[in-house]
Amino acid sequence: MASYILICVATLLNLLTQGCHSLNIVCGQAPLNTKIVGGQVASPGSWPWQVSLQTPGTHFCGGSLINDQWVLTAAHCFQSFTLSSVTVHLGLQTLVGSSSNGQSLAISQVIINPNYNYSTKDNDICLLKLASPVTFTNYIQPVCLAASGSTFYNGTDSWVTGWGNIASGVPLSSPLNLMEVEVPVVGNRQCNCDYGVGSITDNMLCAGLSAGGKDACQGDSGGPMVSKQNGRWIQAGIVSFGNGCAKPDIPGVYTRVSQYESWINSVITSNQPGFIPFTSPGTDSDLSVTCSGLPPPLTTSTSTTTVSTILSPTTSTSTILPSTTSTSTTSTSTILPSTTSTSTTSTLPTFTSATKPVVCGQASINTRILGRNSVTASMWPWMASLQVNGSHVCGGTLVAVDSVLSNSNCFSSSPVPSQWTVVLGRLKQNGSNPNEVRLKVTNITLSNLTGPNVAVLHLASQPPLSNYIQPICLDNGQTFTVGSTCWAAGWSSGRGGVEEVLQEFQTTVVDCGNTSTSNSICTGFISLDQGDSGGPMMCKLGSSWFQAAVLTVNSNNSISRTRASAILAFVKLSFFETFLGSTVGKFLSPFSNTTSNTTTAANTVATTGGTAAPSSFFFLHLLVFITSLHHFL
Repeated sequence: MASYILICVATLLNLLTQGCHSLNIVCGQAPLNTKIVGGQVASPGSWPWQVSLQTPGTHFCGGSLINDQWVLTAAHCFQSFTLSSVTVHLGLQTLVGSSSNGQSLAISQVIINPNYNYSTKDNDICLLKLASPVTFTNYIQPVCLAASGSTFYNGTDSWVTGWGNIASGVPLSSPLNLMEVEVPVVGNRQCNCDYGVGSITDNMLCAGLSAGGKDACQGDSGGPMVSKQNGRWIQAGIVSFGNGCAKPDIPGVYTRVSQYESWINSVITSNQPGFIPFTSPGTDSDLSVTCSGLPPPLTTSTSTTTVSTILSPTTSTSTILPSTTSTSTTSTSTILPSTTSTSTTSTLPTFTSATKPVVCGQASINTRILGRNSVTASMWPWMASLQVNGSHVCGGTLVAVDSVLSNSNCFSSSPVPSQWTVVLGRLKQNGSNPNEVRLKVTNITLSNLTGPNVAVLHLASQPPLSNYIQPICLDNGQTFTVGSTCWAAGWSSGRGGVEEVLQEFQTTVVDCGNTSTSNSICTGFISLDQGDSGGPMMCKLGSSWFQAAVLTVNSNNSISRTRASAILAFVKLSFFETFLGSTVGKFLSPFSNTTSNTTTAANTVATTGGTAAPSSFFFLHLLVFITSLHHFL
């Protein structure tokens, strides 16, 4: 009798395991996580699926272990890193010193979702195949994934983990312990109101406090956002992007994992990850949220199919970073080669065509890769290097398909266009720049107004727009509120290492007080040098980047006078609106839902596939078991 009961129990456990997920090992279990967490240093083993992605000695993104040989992360983490330079680290609690619980593995394959859009961050998801299987321990376990149709209503508790900055521009201090923070889900309607209607798609998920103070930040990119249900930790999101970190009414944005069950299972064909439906109780308060431009909520009988309109690259299958050296591409995949590749120009996916109107202000900045001041390719795709005889003189920005904006101080009163060359798509002043385009200048027009002035350079031909070359939007009366985060960028001599990589500077809009006029925008101090002159002061409004001012370098903001308490005043571009309208022409429009709907095809996210729901045969076995157990007891 006892043996029969034992057999029945074993059979039941086996059936339950098969009905919930496809992993042989149970996912979503953290044996050492015995406490409620929030805004603290994580204890060792609390989040055993947490991954650190590193280039030699440096953490740059997070990730999550989803079975014994696959890691889930964000696509934007691999826009600038080659496969051979990245190592996956598991079981770590601190990034300092060695760990007896840690394992380090190489990557054999990187697969980026084919519909990833670098500018909108839609479909920001990527799979990494490890060179060999990991060994599961209490410190290394896979997380469960939210199955298609999962619902995460407004207010759902979630936890985010990572080794990223603890505030904008404030890196995690030694000993670099894994951090954990508890944040509630913010509904997509509210999130669209916060970021600008159309910025947040159905493939995204938001979380944060309305008061701010808790959020993911740079360096947390690619890491997991998880929620607990029925004793299992289920990954709902992947850290994707945000506007600064932990600002009031600006939640963090995550890739919605449940939208990708079918795609993940099409890539991982054996020992598939465990997908578990997550169901929020009650009703979603987000459905009552309204704001200007937000359409009414759709009422449908099912939530298992989502249609999302996006800007798609020209490739139609997954982007793959192979472990072997690649010298060319095929017609079925976009291959991002390692540094030993001999050709990269033909492999770059583009996002424009003759039938699409050009939109401004789209770039892959603020995607939460942990970094220093050095920029990676395509972060500021409107940056221009203005050169004479092959040497960088000043910065500039692409503001139309044939026009570049700079500072008039870079030129004589009667500039000679033939002496100047504009270089777009450049990252380094010294070194290889496979994405750059060099263009001749046909005309240089100076504004010649009272006070500081700007210059417009007309190009001899239109540059091919790509991930690395895009125009920025121009300020024509926008409001940049005090406290807003803005950025400057430029190539200053002596910075950016031997290669003189493009540098970026984060600052904040401040009250000008009595120091200037209504035509000024004032910021906190940033250290600029002559090579930065003519470059942009950039601020993000909604999902688009606007140039608020042209950088002017003088004795008050040069590198020789680094006064952290100083306030810098720049003339707003709106002051030059009439001049720019007559020289540049009609200003380009920022990205919007209307633009997207008229220029791109809809992308239907399939939600079939994965582990099937338990069948009626399963429930029949369960009923027989319960009846038999009752009889023998």
